[in-house]
Amino acid sequence: QVQLQESGPGLVKPSQTLSLTCTDTGDSSETTFFSWSWIRQSPGKGLEWVGSIGRSGTTDYSPSLRSRTSISRDTSRNQLILQLTSVTPQDTAVYYCTRGTENWYTYDYWGQGTQVTVSS
Repeated sequence: QVQLQESGPGLVKPSQTLSLTCTDTGDSSETTFFSWSWIRQSPGKGLEWVGSIGRSGTTDYSPSLRSRTSISRDTSRNQLILQLTSVTPQDTAVYYCTRGTENWYTYDYWGQGTQVTVSS
């Protein structure tokens, strides 16, 4: 079973870089994955796709966030990494990591999410 756990700072100051890590601590050896993804939910808003990384290592990002977003992976540690630069209070959200089995844009497994607040 896939078990995803997000970790990172809960508070980030404006203009700084947000760095989050997601670790799959479960047994995923029998599952074929197409992608890892980051998705966030801001207060009073729905889910927003941040970006994904595919099996080949190719990345794709939300157009509104592309210039500030970097997604990478550490396959040896079963980890997904998000870096979001120049953060503003609008980046305050619960951030989730996901894994998909059908294509880049399916999200079959979710972590519990981690709250990130951008404030001075």
